[in-house]
Amino acid sequence: MVANMVAEIDTLDQYGNLVDQVWGEARPAVPTSPFRVHPLEFSGKSVADKVQTIRDEMKNKKATLSVFSALDDIAYLFNVRAKGDVDTCPVGIAYGTITMDEVAIYCDEAKIVSDDVKEHLKEAGVTVKPYGDILSSIEQHLGANGSAKVWMDKTRSNYALTRIIPEKSLIDKQNAVTPMKACKNKAEMEGMKRAHIVDGAAMANFIAWLENRIINEGEKVSEVEIDEVLTSKRADQPGYIEDSFPTIAGVGSNGAIIHYRASADSDLMQYLDTSNPILIDSGGQYTYGTTDVTRTWHFGAATPEFKENYTRVLKGNIGVDTMIFPTDTPGFVLDVFARKSLWDAGLDYGHGTGHGVGAALNVHEGPHSISPRWGNKEPMKKGMVVSNEPGLYEDGSFGIRIENLLECTYVLDEDNNAYDAGLEEGDEGYPEKPVGKKTFLRFNKLTMIPIQKNLINISLMTTEELDWLDEYHQEVYDKVSPLLEKDSPSLLWLAKACDKIQRG
Repeated sequence: MVANMVAEIDTLDQYGNLVDQVWGEARPAVPTSPFRVHPLEFSGKSVADKVQTIRDEMKNKKATLSVFSALDDIAYLFNVRAKGDVDTCPVGIAYGTITMDEVAIYCDEAKIVSDDVKEHLKEAGVTVKPYGDILSSIEQHLGANGSAKVWMDKTRSNYALTRIIPEKSLIDKQNAVTPMKACKNKAEMEGMKRAHIVDGAAMANFIAWLENRIINEGEKVSEVEIDEVLTSKRADQPGYIEDSFPTIAGVGSNGAIIHYRASADSDLMQYLDTSNPILIDSGGQYTYGTTDVTRTWHFGAATPEFKENYTRVLKGNIGVDTMIFPTDTPGFVLDVFARKSLWDAGLDYGHGTGHGVGAALNVHEGPHSISPRWGNKEPMKKGMVVSNEPGLYEDGSFGIRIENLLECTYVLDEDNNAYDAGLEEGDEGYPEKPVGKKTFLRFNKLTMIPIQKNLINISLMTTEELDWLDEYHQEVYDKVSPLLEKDSPSLLWLAKACDKIQRG
């Protein structure tokens, strides 16, 4: 009976914004961190080209206005980035709209103070409007055109916008930016690859420092210091802006807390020595790319049980990494390969295996994922970046996670070359396929950081898996070692970490 009596209550009409009333004068000002230009060298596609693509899609959907309110959509669309509005996310607070004759960004004027940004937006034909004008602009568009159709993805918009658009005038579909942003172009992917090589150098510098402190100097190092030093090593790298999310550095039992954050004034904070493992999940925002990596380290004698668990997690990582699958395969299909070795031992983990990652953008990005939640049927596509992070956690004891970022790419070079050339099926030069023959995808590794070999139970690994590990470590060494000083502790550590694994 109660279920049939649900009524829609519009609190904005009846009571105003209740959150504002609770906040009162204590509400902080809306952040106004200035935008910076994200250059074509890294974006790979001009604002004008992106707008044209969106307008073509608008014609197909008979839309007269497209509205964007998700901050990463706006940063991508206008080729701008910011620092400070949202911690660790290179976005700025703004809205965007596109019609067939106008492109507008709505933001505080303090965000457009740079001459470079002003010129960039002017050249792209973008009109800058006050942040608060977005509602009236939508209403004016609706009022001026009785057949207006507003294309806005409600899952990526706020209530204040969606409530003013009549249902008959709303096209509530995935917006045109989402697939463009998810499928990186050649320049964006080159930036991501560069970021991960640089990140590998930062991590080599960091682990060499940490190993020396723990093993050679016999010290205990706090989770907070580990966080701070790791950030400083990234900050030494060219193009570093900030971390891509707050570092998770969990010693022992804290590693089992999925989104743990060390704090000096917390009773939970622990110190790392040779008696416990540490799970470190961290990443960097660089001007050219975004990284996210997890490794579990142990600088003492790990138990046989821990090694078995670690090895099963690694086997899951390799299982996803080596998959070959046809186009139109959604991410949930791949998830089982991350869990198979754990399931064989009656084990599992309670989070998804992979999330999308932006190119010099948010470290969490849709629409794709690798997860047991089969509701997300978004297929994996060429150019997508996805994390591969199986894990295992024992409350009160430890956490294990091994995470690499992966590039989704075609198996055949001819298909990759056609993609990079911007060719689509039907275009001249697009590879012809025999009737009934499918196009297949695979993954390339982006993360260039070694996996700790002495935590692996060799007896559980296949020859192919051991070959995978040796080949990966050779690739890591070849790409990262040129960035390290000759005969430095970092280079010596990297060489040892990337040696071929002893097979018994």
